[in-house]
Amino acid sequence: MYLAERPRDDPTRSVAIPEKRSRFPVPRGVSGTVWTLGVVSLLTDVSSESVSAILPVYLTAVLGLSPLAYGFLDGLYQGVSALVRILGGYLSDRFDRPKWVAAFGYGLSAVTKVFLITFHGFASLTTVITLDRLGKGLRTGPRDGLIAASTPSAQLGRAFGVHRALDTVGAAIGPLLAFTILWLVPGDYTSVFVVSLAAAILGVALLALIVPDRRPRADARDRAPQPAPTTVAVRPSLAAMRDHGMGRLVLAAGLLSVLAISDGFIYLTLQQRDNLAATYFPLLFVGTNVAYFLLAIPCGRLSDRIGRQRVLVGGHVLLVAAYLAAAGPAAGAVMSVVCLTCLGAYYAMTDGVLAALTASITPVPIRTVGIATTQTVVAVARFASSLIFGALWTAIGRGHAVMVFAAALVVVIPLAGWLLSSVARNTLASTTQNGEQA
Repeated sequence: MYLAERPRDDPTRSVAIPEKRSRFPVPRGVSGTVWTLGVVSLLTDVSSESVSAILPVYLTAVLGLSPLAYGFLDGLYQGVSALVRILGGYLSDRFDRPKWVAAFGYGLSAVTKVFLITFHGFASLTTVITLDRLGKGLRTGPRDGLIAASTPSAQLGRAFGVHRALDTVGAAIGPLLAFTILWLVPGDYTSVFVVSLAAAILGVALLALIVPDRRPRADARDRAPQPAPTTVAVRPSLAAMRDHGMGRLVLAAGLLSVLAISDGFIYLTLQQRDNLAATYFPLLFVGTNVAYFLLAIPCGRLSDRIGRQRVLVGGHVLLVAAYLAAAGPAAGAVMSVVCLTCLGAYYAMTDGVLAALTASITPVPIRTVGIATTQTVVAVARFASSLIFGALWTAIGRGHAVMVFAAALVVVIPLAGWLLSSVARNTLASTTQNGEQA
């Protein structure tokens, strides 16, 4: 229902203006573009998560990789997208074509699924994972930029929550499909890859044919009450992002993310602790994603009301709880459910909320670059996290490694909260200046 426009007194800020109608029926309160992009992400996550749900067991049990080797590949999966995230954001802002930059990224990831069907060796998987994650890196910033351009600042948390909820439905369906295939035909990984390819193609087609081709900068200029000052830069400016609190936000996100153990390692911890059969391993992904889906929209709305930085910090407190449930003295199904629920709540309180917080403090001409910058730091930090945790697992064992990360996260959370408190003040000042509801 809304696009971003620069007001007369500050052309770098955004306010809400009516959006063109989407071809999708739109529930009240959230843009049709957001819902359509959510369906695109749903299909894409069916594709990617059906594969990622089997990779930990496939790489360690079938290919026989050590935890350290798996840590390298998992870090590659988590972090290689950092190489092009800022590039995707820059191209989106520079040419004002976020849809088509995102479409190229989605298309690249879809192509990699073809190679998964025919290649299954370690070197081939490394190449395919790299290309798939490069596609993710290119598309994520422009996609989130489209969401931000279609939503007033005061409702960004809700909009990103809706998108992440739909995204998470796909993330739950993917592992269920993988589980069903492997349950019916044990060891039939090729069929999983074929299903993944089909879902990826559908997602790219929906994006290309249905999602509006929005040009956020041009739309803001056309609807401005007077021409934008020539001093407003189109190209990304590190100084501009720093002035709006990006430095503190990026530092806090990096510190927290380097202590975020990847899902694959947490699930391997649960599997080995409870002797879970490999066939049921994908169901662990489903448990997390169900919790994420149920909580994404409520957490997004909560972040709009009480402050995004508070919800972001609270999510990491729940991540500590997930670590304790995974590696604590108690074991069994109940503790596994607690771990998966806390992990899903952590994602609901951090993923979309971080994007919303970044969008709310970044000027329109460099907003996509700002979102991509935060995502890049998170991706690099998680790459480092996987390498560090894999080495710790090898050296001191899985349980002790998890507890080390939990203790370190407890120390870092107050520091991150302090850094984010100043970002919150900047966000409140900017929304008040524009007459929006903080």
